[in-house]
Amino acid sequence: MSSGASNEQETAARAPPALPWSVRLQLFGLVAAAGATMRRDGTVNRFVFNLLDRPVRATARPDKRFGVRSADVDVDASRGLWARVFSPAPQPPEPASASLPVLVYFHGGSFALLSAASPAYDAMCRRLCRELGAVVVSVNYRLAPEHRCPAAYDDGVDVLRHLASNGLPVPVDLSRCFLAGDSAGGNIAHHVARLWITSASSAAAAAPNPIRLAGVILVQPYFGGEKRTEAEKCMDGKVPVVTKRGSDWAWRAFLPEGADREYPAAHVTDENAGLAEGFPPAMVVVGGLDPLQEWQRRYADVLRRKGKSVRVVEFPEAIHAFFLFPVLLDSGRLVAEMKASMDETSASEVAA
Repeated sequence: MSSGASNEQETAARAPPALPWSVRLQLFGLVAAAGATMRRDGTVNRFVFNLLDRPVRATARPDKRFGVRSADVDVDASRGLWARVFSPAPQPPEPASASLPVLVYFHGGSFALLSAASPAYDAMCRRLCRELGAVVVSVNYRLAPEHRCPAAYDDGVDVLRHLASNGLPVPVDLSRCFLAGDSAGGNIAHHVARLWITSASSAAAAAPNPIRLAGVILVQPYFGGEKRTEAEKCMDGKVPVVTKRGSDWAWRAFLPEGADREYPAAHVTDENAGLAEGFPPAMVVVGGLDPLQEWQRRYADVLRRKGKSVRVVEFPEAIHAFFLFPVLLDSGRLVAEMKASMDETSASEVAA
């Protein structure tokens, strides 16, 4: 593992990654869909994007590939807030009543695109459910620019409140609840954890809360600031997915009107971190071919300086959003790292 400006400059000077053709085609489709629907005036053509990203339905029966069933749960129908719950069908010799850990997941998409029903995220959450041995709750939070910050954060907190009050239709252990997300979803997972710990601490005296956040897993979280990093400048247009123009559009769409990229939602610093004492252990995933890599390392440094437990996992050859492509070896390695982190955290809690 390495960090700092020298590491960033070395990475920025590297040649673009050699990707399988299947991944290139999927990336081309993703970038084309975003380009066709993210308008210059900061709005999104929802009709066109929904045609290109056709939602998939939940399946009451286990799918053939992973043996995972899913169901959609309404959290607040008045604002269209719901979550898709993925649960693994028991496999011998597993008991059907075994209580599993919960992974609450926030999808990526520049805060403005995709959903819990997007084919890519439905497939990924099925995979996580089976390989992590956890019930996955994929949050369909409200999107920008129609719903700016802090709407997505509020939605995440309300999903946790719903879980605390109503539980899930399958046996789960809410004392082993993890938050996770990739890209924009990683940003949301951090802020939801921060808000939840603060609110749970203040409400602890009023009523017991069954949810204990055991950890947060942030996969290439979307953070930023007004001053460009070396990677953002040197890698612009040379690697897939993230560009300066696209990032600027996303922040303008997501942040409150008039806010710039120094706003705490984008730029987590020592001064504005607002981390309560109970902020859970964090795993931060960094890709060496991701223009946002230095912001992710700086975020991890903030956690360390605040005395929080943090582990940085680096994949030197990984592009932004590599997690979504199972054909990439690093994607499988990341799932293994996630499982190891969850198992280690759970074991340490039992020992304590």
